[in-house]
Amino acid sequence: MAEGKTATQKSLQDFDPQKTPRRNKYAFACAILASMTSILLGYDVGVMSGAIIYIKRDLKLTDVQIEILVGIINLYSLIGSCLAGRTSDWIGRRYTIVLAGSIFFAGAILMGISPNYPFLMFARFIAGVGIGYALMIAPVYTTEVSPPSCRGFLTSFPEVFINGGILLGYISNYGFSKLSLELGWRMMLGVGAVPSVILALGVLAMPESPRWLVMRGRLGEATKVLNKTSDSKEEAQQRLADIKAAAGIPESCTDDVVQVTNRNHGGGVWKEFFLYPTPAVRHILIAALGIHFFQQASGIDAVVLYSPEIFKKAGLESDGEQLLATVAVGFAKTVFILVATFLLDRVGRRPLLLTSVGGMVFSLLTLGLSLTVIDHSRAVLKWAIGLSIGMVLSYVSTFSVGAGPITWVYSSEIFPLRLRAQGAAMGVVVNRVTSGVISMTFLSLSNKITIGGAFFLFGGIAMCGWIFFYTMLPETQGKTLEEMEGSFGKFASWSKGKDGDNGEIQLAN
Repeated sequence: MAEGKTATQKSLQDFDPQKTPRRNKYAFACAILASMTSILLGYDVGVMSGAIIYIKRDLKLTDVQIEILVGIINLYSLIGSCLAGRTSDWIGRRYTIVLAGSIFFAGAILMGISPNYPFLMFARFIAGVGIGYALMIAPVYTTEVSPPSCRGFLTSFPEVFINGGILLGYISNYGFSKLSLELGWRMMLGVGAVPSVILALGVLAMPESPRWLVMRGRLGEATKVLNKTSDSKEEAQQRLADIKAAAGIPESCTDDVVQVTNRNHGGGVWKEFFLYPTPAVRHILIAALGIHFFQQASGIDAVVLYSPEIFKKAGLESDGEQLLATVAVGFAKTVFILVATFLLDRVGRRPLLLTSVGGMVFSLLTLGLSLTVIDHSRAVLKWAIGLSIGMVLSYVSTFSVGAGPITWVYSSEIFPLRLRAQGAAMGVVVNRVTSGVISMTFLSLSNKITIGGAFFLFGGIAMCGWIFFYTMLPETQGKTLEEMEGSFGKFASWSKGKDGDNGEIQLAN
C-alpha cells in the first residue's frame, strides 16, 4: 500500500511544472548594455518637451515650426532604420550599436551649439539617423542573446531605457530652466551626448549576437556565447541546433568555422515579404507592422512631447508648474515600465497587451472629456484640472505596463532568423512615421478640433487597436525564436482556408 502511494506521488510529481530558472546574469548584463542605446531616443523626446518652450521664445518660432522641429526627427530616423538592417547583417549587431551611439553623439553636440533654426534642423537630422539605428538594433540584439525563459523580461529593456531617458530629459528641462534663455535650452540638448560616450565604452564588454555569428559560419564563437547566455548546457546545445537549422547548417557539423553558402544579406528577403509570402510570413508582417502603428497612433508621443502644453490647457499657468507635472509623467512611465518587465514572462504578452490598451482607451476618453469641460467653462474647475492630470498619468502608466514594451518585444521575436533584421527595420519605420505624423500635427489638430477632441480621436484609434490585437496576435510566451513561425498563419479565409478550420480565426496553437 505504501509502495503504491509512493509511486502515485512520484507520478504526480512528474506532472509538476519545472521550477523557473534563475535569471542569467550574463545575458542580463548584455541586455542592459544593448538597451542603453534606447536612452538616446528617450532623452531626446523628454528634453524636447520642455526645450521647445524656450526655443520658441529665443528663436521666435511659430507653432508649425515647433511641430516640424519636434516631429521631423522621427522621419529622419527612418534613414537610420532602413540602413540598420543591412548594416547589422554586414558588420554585426554589436558594432551597429557603436555606430548608433557615435552618430547621435555628433547630433547632440551640434544641437547644443545651434545658433539658429536651420542649423538646429540639420543637427536634428544627424541625431535622428543615430536614433533610427538605435531603435532597430537594441531589441534585435537583446532578443537574439536572451534565453527563452526570460526573453520577454530582457527584450523589454529597450523600452525601460526609453522611459528612463524620457525621465532624464524631463529632469534636465526642470534643472536647466533656471539658466538664461539663450543657454538653458542649448544645455538641455547638448547634455544628450553623455549617454553616447558611456554606450561606446560599455559595448566593448558585449559579445556578438550568437545568431549573427552562426550566419557568418563562426560556430565556435557562437557556442561560447550561447553557453554563457543560456540557462543550461542542454539549452545552449538546443539553441545552437535551432539556429544552425535556420541558417541551413547541418546539425552534425561541429567545426568552429564553416562556410555558409546560403547566407542571406537581404537580397531575397523583400521578395519573401511582399511577392511570395507564405500565410505565416504574411500574418507575421501584418502583426508586426500593426502593433507598431497602433502603439504610436494612440497618441503617446503627443502626450510625452507636449505634456507642458496639455497641462497649460488643463489650467497650470507657470513654466515651473508645467515642467514639474511633466516630471511626474516621467516617473509614472518609468515605474510602470519596470512593473511590466516582471510581468511579461509571467502573465504573457497577449493578456498584458489587451489589459494595457483597455486602460489606455478609458484614460484617453476621460482625458478628452475633462479637457472639453475645462475648455467650455469660464470658472476654474479644480476637479477637472485634477482629473486631467490624473488621466495623463493613468494613460502613460497603462501604456508603459503593456503597449510600450510589448510592441518591441513582440515585433522583434516573431520574425524568422532569415527575415529578422529587415522585418524589425520595417517595424521601426512604421513606428517612426506614425510618431512623426502625430507629433508634427498635434498642435494644429488641437487648434482645429480642440485638445479634448484630439484625445477623443486618440481614444477611438486605441479602441480599434484593441480589436486588432485581440484578433491578430497569438501568444508567444515561452516559445523559442525558431519555433515562433508555427504560431502564425492559422487565421482568416484569406489564408486560402487551408491553415485554419473552415475559415475561422485561430490565433494560437
